[in-house]
Amino acid sequence: MRKNESRIDIIDSIEDTKGNNGERGQLTVTNLRLVWCCSKNVKINLSIGYNCIISITIHTANSRIRGPTQALYVLTKFNSSRFEFIFTNLVKGSPRHFTTVQAVHRAYETSKLYRDLKLRGAIIRDGELLLLPQEEVTTKTSGVWNLSSDQGNLGTFYITNVRIVWFANLAENFNVSIPYQQIKSVRIRDSKFGPAFVIETSSHSGSYVLGFRVDPPSRLPKIHQEVSTLHQVYSQAPIFGVEFQTEEPVQDLGDVTVPTPQDYIEIIEEEATDAFAAYYADGGMKNVDRKPVFEPSLGLAVEKLRDGVTIDNLWNCISFQ
Repeated sequence: MRKNESRIDIIDSIEDTKGNNGERGQLTVTNLRLVWCCSKNVKINLSIGYNCIISITIHTANSRIRGPTQALYVLTKFNSSRFEFIFTNLVKGSPRHFTTVQAVHRAYETSKLYRDLKLRGAIIRDGELLLLPQEEVTTKTSGVWNLSSDQGNLGTFYITNVRIVWFANLAENFNVSIPYQQIKSVRIRDSKFGPAFVIETSSHSGSYVLGFRVDPPSRLPKIHQEVSTLHQVYSQAPIFGVEFQTEEPVQDLGDVTVPTPQDYIEIIEEEATDAFAAYYADGGMKNVDRKPVFEPSLGLAVEKLRDGVTIDNLWNCISFQ
């Protein structure tokens, strides 16, 4: 795990129905990702970051162990490719992986200000910064000019333990929130306005170069030193903002492990396949058309949908593009 990544829940008897159908495994839910690991071979595993997830839904899947049953479908996108993961709980009647995964992903989505650069957000009210949980203001500085335009805009600068925030005094909605997680470098350099405090952001957040002038200029070294120190402290102990607690505390695996009776094993001969390609949404068969069928809701003939997929699901996918 990376620094300050925390384990929220561990769910045993989870099957990776799409890529490893028939294999029991363990699903670990952290504040940053889902990790599935095969019980028989730990080298067979998956790691899915929440930032790649497009949607989480529940549909019927065909498990080799349980047969047709409700399963968790996780649709993801990485670069230009879409991947689909299906997780089936092999414990009959247990909705635990449905509720936990959906709730933690919702907590991740609603805490993006901790991790993502935000322009023109609703983060200022009556001239004061709306603080996030666990956020503390270390310095508030007035008389700071944003140098994004030829004239510059006069505003106020907040330095907290999570991010840097600037907003214009005459228009509070003209603002920028820069989490330390997205800062690549901070330095002082000359500009046509004189010495400026320059923040360069990561490629993930658009590789912005933001310049600020401070009046009087003598305060600039102190601000630079403070931001540099807080950035280093954050790098050692990042605050991701994903807060979630399970109803029951997670126990160590050794405390809850019981002997497992021998399962009936059916050996199925399969051709060698690319494990990565197994998770492509729609099986990666982009050039293969299925037979057309009549769709009453559209009044048109459409390509036959895969099992467990509806027209509404497809509209939802389009909305995320």
